[in-house]
Amino acid sequence: WGDGDYGKLGRGGSDGCKIPMKIDSLTGLGVVKVECGSQFSVSLTKSGAVYTWGKGDYHRLGHGSDDHVRRPRQVQGLQGKKVIAIATGSLHCVCCTEDGEVYTWGDNDEGQLGDGTTNAIQRPRLVAALQGKKINRVACGSAHTLSWSTSKPTNAGKLPAQVPMEYNHLQEIPIMALRNRLLLLHHISELFCPCIPMFDLEGRLGQTGHGPPVGFDTLRGILISQGKEAAFRKVVQATMVRDRQHGPVVELNRIQVRKCTPVFGQMCAKMSSFSPDSLLLPHRVWKVKFVGESVDDCGGGYSESIAEMCEELQNALTPLLIVTPNGRDESGANRDCFLLNPAAKSPLHMSMFRFLGRVLLGIAIRTGSPLSLNLAEPVWKQLAGMNLTIADLSEVDKDFIPGLMYIRDNEAPAEEFEAMTLPFTVPNASGQDIQLSSKYSHITLENRAEYVRLAINYRLHEFDEQVSAVREGMARVVPVPLLSLFTGYELETMVCGSPDIPLHLLKSVATYKGVEPTSSLIQWFWEVMESFSNTERSLFLRFVWGRTRLPRTIADFRGRDFVVQV
Repeated sequence: WGDGDYGKLGRGGSDGCKIPMKIDSLTGLGVVKVECGSQFSVSLTKSGAVYTWGKGDYHRLGHGSDDHVRRPRQVQGLQGKKVIAIATGSLHCVCCTEDGEVYTWGDNDEGQLGDGTTNAIQRPRLVAALQGKKINRVACGSAHTLSWSTSKPTNAGKLPAQVPMEYNHLQEIPIMALRNRLLLLHHISELFCPCIPMFDLEGRLGQTGHGPPVGFDTLRGILISQGKEAAFRKVVQATMVRDRQHGPVVELNRIQVRKCTPVFGQMCAKMSSFSPDSLLLPHRVWKVKFVGESVDDCGGGYSESIAEMCEELQNALTPLLIVTPNGRDESGANRDCFLLNPAAKSPLHMSMFRFLGRVLLGIAIRTGSPLSLNLAEPVWKQLAGMNLTIADLSEVDKDFIPGLMYIRDNEAPAEEFEAMTLPFTVPNASGQDIQLSSKYSHITLENRAEYVRLAINYRLHEFDEQVSAVREGMARVVPVPLLSLFTGYELETMVCGSPDIPLHLLKSVATYKGVEPTSSLIQWFWEVMESFSNTERSLFLRFVWGRTRLPRTIADFRGRDFVVQV
């Protein structure tokens, strides 16, 4: 009874009612609980089914649209699950199942849906952070959500009996001491990370009186990754433009690639048509029209264009990346990885590096859509603002440092040494000899120490121009100063995710149209996916979804469900 606007009384119209009246469509369903939000209602039946009706904007009803619903309608996204508790906020809902899983949907402006973003969710979605917690109670405030369990987890409070063997440097430290240290690091991160936007990250932490000023980058190995990334995401979210579904329509000719211009080059040439705010969209920064191909880009074409550009960068169709020296020599580590090309220095090359930083790396971070880009770890370190070390050089060129040590420590007589006529040059990462000094033409016993110093210094800084251009491009779309808090590995994970394709993550964002999730057809589909190798899964995803990797978390999918339609 009460006001009937938007059909929230569930009887099919908008008329109000002054006395209680039965909702006929719920008769016989065994309703055991009813909750009311702002202009809508939710009911739970004894069989575990959830029904919603009333005002539909902000996706508060969970039916995948913002249409108003004037009679109770079952929430299809929860079919096959027995829900045991429901709750509503002002514009959002939460429920938990008998398996202890928690699902949320609706408005998310304050992060009340628990997925780590502020993007509304159209249909019930699993809260990944609560998996394994065996939740059996939920509640809501206007724009916040609570969940708890009345049963104690079986593994609560357990610590390993001893330090695992792989952590050899920690073997002598008691387990409880390690636990307390970890708690301290978490506590420091919880205090510091929410305050990150208040600091000038390009400045210094202060003069200690015992050496040079200490930079914020010294914190990158202390702060917990989740805390840093949450602060980073909060800054990015504040700059999101949400007034359109996608950016400008871009025509790309993949047939032409075989003749002259790769997709990467075509996209570079079209950047002038992009307004600054189109690069700040939460998902599709452009919409693709492939010339001569019948592709209706509902997201797959956009993802395919990005996968195409990543592929071109790594197959020599563009001059920006080179294989590591170890890769050329087929020895050592990082043989399948790439470096920025130190010989690519022209204004056109610098423009392309800025495009790489802005449109590929920066957009991947903003949208949570991972790139299949296999850059060597020293590249990620420099992009995060870290300086390279001699150990980094050995990671990509195992023979470089031993060669220098041979020259430095050679005990041959002067005549014999000079008879080797070693030029005063050093090979760069692409194998080209670079003259290190106009003062010397050959290495001698007298100048060899200077040669070693100049050679190491050159190799440590040979990518500086290219890295600077990429970071300049990234700065157009992400807060680059904040990257000083991340390690190279953490930045790589933000951009590329994991090359592994976990099926449990894909299943958690799967929705089904025209078929039941419990049908034999769907069971067979997942069995086949289980049997695939990681490479086969990647090829499958590219064929049906235009992507080769999955976002790292459910939150990074940003509402882009994996739809199986029959």
